[in-house]
Amino acid sequence: MHFTGLVKTIKERREALHVTQETIAELSGVGLRTLKQFESGKGNPTLLTLQKLLDVLGMEVCLKIKDLTSNQ
Repeated sequence: MHFTGLVKTIKERREALHVTQETIAELSGVGLRTLKQFESGKGNPTLLTLQKLLDVLGMEVCLKIKDLTSNQ
């Protein structure tokens, strides 16, 4: 999933739970401004910030690291 897809998925999850940005920011410890920038596609959150948001939303992300040394 590309970054824009991740942003969309997180925003859709928040909206499906009928939770405001303010509530998610408060529960996650992520600044409201940071969350708003992220959801508008203008922010570039750290993995820690993403993890905090995902934890509150009951989600997780799985990262796959490509091995450039293999012949696959």
